[in-house]
This record gives sequence, C-alpha cells and structure tokens, in this order.
Amino acid sequence: MSNTFGNIFTLTTFGESHGEAIGGVIDGMPVGISIDLDFIQSELNRRRPGQSTITTSRQEGDQVELLSGVFEGKSTGCPIGFIVRNTNQHSQDYENMRQLYRPSHADYTYAQKYGHRDYRGGGRSSARITISRVVAGALAKLALRQMGIRIQAYTSQVGEIKLDKDYRNYDLSLTETNIVRCPDPMKAAEMIQLISQVKAEGDTIGGTITCVIKGCPPGLGEPEFGKLHAALGSAMLSINAVKGFEYGDGFDCVTARGSQQNDVFVNRNGQISTVTNHSGGIQGGISNGEDIYFRVAFKPVATLLREQDTIDIYGNATKLTAKGRHDPCVLPRAVPVVESMAAMTILDHYLLHKSVKL
Repeated sequence: MSNTFGNIFTLTTFGESHGEAIGGVIDGMPVGISIDLDFIQSELNRRRPGQSTITTSRQEGDQVELLSGVFEGKSTGCPIGFIVRNTNQHSQDYENMRQLYRPSHADYTYAQKYGHRDYRGGGRSSARITISRVVAGALAKLALRQMGIRIQAYTSQVGEIKLDKDYRNYDLSLTETNIVRCPDPMKAAEMIQLISQVKAEGDTIGGTITCVIKGCPPGLGEPEFGKLHAALGSAMLSINAVKGFEYGDGFDCVTARGSQQNDVFVNRNGQISTVTNHSGGIQGGISNGEDIYFRVAFKPVATLLREQDTIDIYGNATKLTAKGRHDPCVLPRAVPVVESMAAMTILDHYLLHKSVKL
C-alpha cells in the first residue's frame, strides 16, 4: 500500500534509480479525457536532469511510453500503464558507498527496515522515482483543465534570497523564463548566482516552493480525517527532501488577532466569496472556492561533493567523498513535482466529492 497514492484516482509506482526503468499504473482516470502525449513529455522535460548549469549534469531522455488505457487519443477508463527507461546510470560512482552510511540519506533506515538495500543512487529512495509522479500529475492536469482548474508552482526562496509571500504580487507566467523557475527576474538572477557559488564549493542549499491552485470549486475535502489541506500536506511531505508544509498564512498567523485573520464573506454579483484569503482557500478542511495556496520547504540535497565524516556498516568511523552527478539545489526540478502532487490530490478529491454528491 505504501507504493500507492490516492483513493479514486490512484498511482502505483515501481522502479529504482539504477534499475531498468521507472514506471507506474494509474487507475481511476476519468473516461474520454484527451491525452496530449507532447504535454506529458514536456512536464517530464521540466523535471529531467541535465537541463541547466545549476542542475545535475546527468543526461536522461526520460521518454515516456504509455502502455495501456488510451485509445484514439482519449482515456478509456482502464488502468493507464506507463514506463520511462533508465539510460544513463553510472552505478560505478556509488561503489565506494556499498558499505557506508551516507549522512542524511535513507541508507541506514532502509538497512534497518529491510535488512538489504540498493546503494546505487539510493535505489527506491532516489528522487528519480518522482518521474512516476510527474507522469500521473500531467494526466491529472489534463483532466483538471476540463474543469477549469489550473495549478502553478514556482521557486519562492533559495537560501536567504526570497520573494514576498503574496503570490499576487508576481506575474506567474514568467516562472518558466529562467532556469531557477522564479517569477521575479531580478531575484531569479540572485538565486542562480547563489546556487552556482554553492555548487562550486561542493556544497548544496535548500529553499521553498510556492504553489497556487486556481479555479478549484467549493466543497472538496472531507470534514474529519480527510481534510483537503491535510491531503495536500501529506502529498507534499511524501516528496524527497521536503521538510515543511504550510497553507494560507501558515505560521505567520500566530502573531495576528482573530479580527485580522478572519476572511469575511461577501456577495459579489450572486457569487459568494471572501474579502481576504488568509485561509488559503480551505476552511474546515473543505475548499471554499478561493485560490488555494501553500508553501513547501526543501532541505539542502544530502549528497555533498566534499569529504564528510560517517561510519561504515560495521560501525567504524570513516570518511566519505561522494562521486557522481548531483543537484546543488533541488528546487528548479522540484517545481513540476509539487504541481503534480497537487494535481493528483485535487483530482482525487474532486472525484470523491462527485461520488458523495451522487
């Protein structure tokens, strides 16, 4: 069950970083959705390695092959199987890690849980596994388009360089105009410079991604243990390197008064809405029709291209110098992953809402 996401719209993933392929099976895809394979591939291209000077130099085509569930360009309602083959593994780069526990990696915990681990690139715990999420997220986006729901994420902070938290102050259409995926060109240049500096030092750095969901209808989410913000939080926290999640005003609201935080309802031409949106589009765990927005914190990548202290599998102190091709900052490639998890969550809860209303 831990390899399956969702309730009605579900994704079951398989594969390892240095295995033959990454793939998955999607079930619950609505029938008759136009399947744009070029769009799905473009989403994968946003996530793939080797796309800029501030990402890993690993070159993978990440070409998706749809195996089932699509006929004459439309979803049939049957499970959609897909595969993305691994083509550029350098497994020898990890040979010196066979008997070591890398700091802040899943090596030790996987060994304790399973008694056996794939040391090549992290195996199942590798961020490469997010390929499956991006494919499923692209399909979910295609379905959400027909409902008028759009999802946009962007890099809002790298290290100490950050944007104002109000996404309405930015033209989000500029997000894809730079390699760090930040809608503020001046801040983007500063972020790129910082990441380049950190990379040259053999170090890594973290940051924050902001995501905005527009057009979500009111009523999505369950009132007790299936709250929409809890589902979004669970989805985001399942992404590699994520350390925090907040929606709406988040932790900033603790310093405010209720009179400052309450979102007052108004009637705008027969449409109920709120004057402000401190709640982030969700109240009582259920969407209220306003924009849903949240932030996701990513830690610095754990693999450093510099010497670190660690121990081997026998408990002996030793030194580790990582080899291979690694991201100095995960943020630029994580933007489409955040969008994908949001898309799957919203579509799943849309379908749950429809089933309850029937």
